[in-house]
Amino acid sequence: MIQYIRFADTLSAVFGKAFAWLIIMMAFGTGYEVVSRYLFNAPTPWALDISFIMYGSLFMMGGAYTLSRGGHVRGDFVYRLWRPQTQARVDLVLYLLFFFPGVTALIVTGWKYASRSWSYGEVSVNSPAGIPIYQFKTVIMAAGILLFIQGIAQVFRCIVCMRTGQWIEADEDVRETEDLMMKRADEAETGGHI
Repeated sequence: MIQYIRFADTLSAVFGKAFAWLIIMMAFGTGYEVVSRYLFNAPTPWALDISFIMYGSLFMMGGAYTLSRGGHVRGDFVYRLWRPQTQARVDLVLYLLFFFPGVTALIVTGWKYASRSWSYGEVSVNSPAGIPIYQFKTVIMAAGILLFIQGIAQVFRCIVCMRTGQWIEADEDVRETEDLMMKRADEAETGGHI
């Protein structure tokens, strides 16, 4: 189970970090559009569609990575007070009842949308540029598959936690600013010894 958890975390991180580069591309594309539109009075017909496609792809393909790092929104005002085994039991039930059926629907529906879109070479109707969007529809299914793979890892995390009483944490590669500030404040109070 632990090997699978590490595999899924690594796979999610690879895709999440690769698609994160779309932010840079979006910034350049939007910057180009602003300069073109407002300085040269020559707006591009493709900017809106490309920004939607890139942002949507970033959002969808980053979902499994965010799940692996525990970054999704959670109403934890009660949850955080529970013992880890209780948290794991609740998480396991919620994954089985809600997560997997929803992600399975995402995969099946994404497959239908993508296959239909590829069959007739669908293009965007939002602009005169006719930007192809069939590859974007494929991202829906791909994101669902990644979420499913990561969801299995999360179930394994729950099982391990129910047995051992401790969560298997993902490798730490990013930290929230508030977490860093709290850690520094704690270190300042304790003189660097936590």
